[in-house]
Amino acid sequence: MLKLFLWLRYLRKRKIVFLSVAAVALSVALLIVVASLFTGFINVFEQSAVETVGDVVLAPPIKFGKYPLFIERLEQTSAVKAATATLSTQGLLYLGKGNVRMVSVWGIEPGRREEVTGFKRSLLKQKKSPDEPSFKVSGTPERIGGFVGVGVVAAPDEKTDEYDFDAVEGMVGQQVVLITSAVTEPGATEGTSKLSSLKKKVVPFLIADIVFTGAYYVDKTFIYLPIEEVQKTLYPNDAGQIADQIQIKLSPGIPADVAIAQIRGLWQGFVDEQLNGDPYLKRYTDIETAKQMQSQYVAELRKQMGVLLLIFGVVSFSVVVLIFCIFYMIVRLKQRDIAIIKSCGTASSSVALIFVGFGACVGIIGSAIGAVLGYAVTKNINTIEEWIRIIFGLKLWKSSVYMFSKIPSEVDWSSALPIILFAVAAAAIGALIPAIVAARTRPVEILRYE
Repeated sequence: MLKLFLWLRYLRKRKIVFLSVAAVALSVALLIVVASLFTGFINVFEQSAVETVGDVVLAPPIKFGKYPLFIERLEQTSAVKAATATLSTQGLLYLGKGNVRMVSVWGIEPGRREEVTGFKRSLLKQKKSPDEPSFKVSGTPERIGGFVGVGVVAAPDEKTDEYDFDAVEGMVGQQVVLITSAVTEPGATEGTSKLSSLKKKVVPFLIADIVFTGAYYVDKTFIYLPIEEVQKTLYPNDAGQIADQIQIKLSPGIPADVAIAQIRGLWQGFVDEQLNGDPYLKRYTDIETAKQMQSQYVAELRKQMGVLLLIFGVVSFSVVVLIFCIFYMIVRLKQRDIAIIKSCGTASSSVALIFVGFGACVGIIGSAIGAVLGYAVTKNINTIEEWIRIIFGLKLWKSSVYMFSKIPSEVDWSSALPIILFAVAAAAIGALIPAIVAARTRPVEILRYE
């Protein structure tokens, strides 16, 4: 009770203590916001990969045939919920006079892709439709339809970093032209060798929908066409159905390593039975999770986060010095109180605990305020950024720079808890030396002159 009485008295009488509380609060809030934004960015980056290509990607070194049979076998296993094929290439997209964009082309199966990645959520027109996504354009069933990334047909506003979606949706139904190339393989004749050559291919299609994923690179780069049309364009002489990648959604609760082992076993058997046991396909096919594909970049991001938190942590350690100065001043000014307490029989260790405990109390109060402040700033970071833009005309977050249209705003409590505990410990350490000085006070020397 004595400790509590003195703590409340010092809080009430010594207003300078609130400076320590404020310093702890600001330091904790800063570290929580930094850790949350970095972790949120990493999580969004990893999740965007999953939403783009699925949980697991099987990527052979060359295109392969009979993929519907392999997908059927995959979906019969307990580890795989759904799978879909893609066939990719590069090209130029002609949007109008003087408007040509370099694009990545994915031949896809829209219905299956929806099962694997939730693709329909990204479509501006069809996302609210009860039907599965389709390349069909109303009124022109005979024409080829395709999906185009929003960044391919438009650019975000320089000030707001937002797209004019009304204008973009007005492009649905318009014709654009894909210019790509196919490799012709004339083969070799007796005694001679003929080199393969590239042949220009022109594919006009109607925009069936606009894709907006929120990931800047994907929205700015990709267009999507029916996989059979891409095959017809690139490989007109190949019989059967071909693909160059299989994207897979795992069943809930299945560990990734277990699923990958099953998929690899199926792939080895499929190559042996259907693809003539091609050793090149068996040896060099990559089977990875979407997160593993991004692991090198994510590891570098985590290193940068660690360095930044270390720098801010060192700066925030100045709180220890501030608490030391304030508590040392209190100890020097309260020599009479300390002497009276000790003359009543209180042990030196108990006197020291009064000030160490008071320091920890300051840390707890400051950390609690800092946690609330950090939570409020993180959850409202996009609103704060928007107000900065409105008031100062400064756009801090651009999707073209930071890859995503919105700042991640989820609090990383797994990082916040160690930060809070560290702040409480730092406050107690800052009060330790003044506590030792108080414990060594000799009542006789003080009370002789009081």
